[in-house]
Parts: sequence; C-alpha cells; structure tokens
Amino acid sequence: MTDIVKIMQSQLTFARFDPLLRWLVPAAAVLAITWWFYIAPPGLLGKMDALGYAICHRIDERSFHIGDRQLPLCARCTGEFFAAAFGVTFLGVLSPRRSQLPSRGILAVLVAFFLAFAIDGSNSYLYLLKSTPPGRLESIPNLYIPNNTLRLFTGSGMGLTLAGVLYPIMNQTIWRVPDPRRVLDWKSFGLLAGGMLALDLLILTDSPLVLYPVAILSTLGVLGLLVIVFAIFWITIMRQENAFENIRQLWLPASAGLTLALLLILSIDFVRFQLTGTWSGFPGLG
Repeated sequence: MTDIVKIMQSQLTFARFDPLLRWLVPAAAVLAITWWFYIAPPGLLGKMDALGYAICHRIDERSFHIGDRQLPLCARCTGEFFAAAFGVTFLGVLSPRRSQLPSRGILAVLVAFFLAFAIDGSNSYLYLLKSTPPGRLESIPNLYIPNNTLRLFTGSGMGLTLAGVLYPIMNQTIWRVPDPRRVLDWKSFGLLAGGMLALDLLILTDSPLVLYPVAILSTLGVLGLLVIVFAIFWITIMRQENAFENIRQLWLPASAGLTLALLLILSIDFVRFQLTGTWSGFPGLG
C-alpha cells in the first residue's frame, strides 16, 4: 500500500511540470545536438572524434587505425565501450526487463575483469610516464611492456562488467513490474563473453570492413552509456522510479539523458580544445 501511495505522489508531482517539460526537454536536446554538429570536426568519423575526445586521451600509437586514420577512441576505450554497447544490446534482446544482478560466481568473474582492466591500465600509465619526456622517471617499474592487444581485451572485459551491472540497475529503476530474475546465468554469460571474444579477434585483423563500424559503434557506446546514466538520474530527481510500463513512455527521460550527456561531452570538448588546440591526443604524449 505504501508503494502505491509513493507512486501516486510522484506522478502528481511530475504532472505539475509535465506540460512544460514536454516542450523544454526536446528543445534542449535539439540545441545540444545542433551545438555538437557545429563544433565537431567534419565527416562521420570527425563527429565520432568529438564524442571520444571527451573521455579518451586519443594517443595515436595506442589506437587502432583505418589506413593512416586514427579511430576516435584508443584501443582500451574502443574495447570498453564497444563491449558495453554489445553487452547492453545482448541483454536487451535476451532479458529485456530482468532486474537482478548476476550470481556471485559471475560477479566474481566480472570483478576479475575489472582488476585486469585496472592492472593493465595502471601498468600502461606508468609506462607512459616512464617514456614521456625522455630521461625522466626512467626508474619506474613495469610489470610488462603494454600493447594494444592487451588494452583491447582488458577494455572489453571492463565493458562487459559495466553492462552486467548497469543494465539490471536500469531495469530496477524504470519498470513498474520488473522481471525479478537474474540478468545473466552461466549459459548466457558464456554466449556474451564468447561473442565479445570473437569480435575482439575480428578487430585485431585490422580490416577496414571491421574497424569502420567498430569506430562508430564504440563511440556511440560512450554516448549510449551516458544517456542511460543521466536518464536514471532524471527519473530519480523527478521521483518517477518504477513508473513506466512500456518503452514508449521513456521518451522524455531519454531526451533529458541525451541532452545532459551531450552537454557534458561538449563542455569537456570545449575546455580540452581550448587547452590543447587539437582534436588529436594530448600534445607530447605518445
């Protein structure tokens, strides 16, 4: 009974602002998209560069290339956000409203993925400090010489971890009647991890037929994850938790999430470009 009262109160609160929000939020989304198109470099991959620029160092030698053209994200971020997009899509098809976290065993594997990501990232960062600028910090120890293959695999593991944790939290927040089952069992987890491994091996072929869609999907993964996070934030502050029955009703939180995500990306882009004067990696790093 208490839950029903809370839902009714939240709906009454939202109803007071609903007419105004239905105009303001889409208008803000259009303005944010227009701003993004205006400041981003030309071309489709140029627009993707503007998304990756906000969250990735974009160091050339730590990235995959289509010919001489650097991908919008470094190898680690490519793996992370491509895997996150793949994972969320996989779970959306397989278990649309499942809201429980994976079992402890699967969570242990995801924690191992996270630790591998953290260890390889830290080792890679220390190697960067050791080599930039030459002659300084040469005594910093390294576990091993980092490479793009390890960056891709550990990034992909982190992306699957993000998907496996964020997706059930999203369903717990959105749906009035979420599915109480676990979002992943061992069979579906095996399919998810095996599918991502196969995709990573395709990426390592360096084929433009593979890298071009990967470049687009990985950077859209950045935007997609931010939209999900900000949509959940919007739903929470508007006190609309567990108030939605179908996906069509989510257009307003999704629009708000898109607007906030683009504003964050473009604000970081603006500041970084003012500091560096380039859409490429940070000057002096390599």
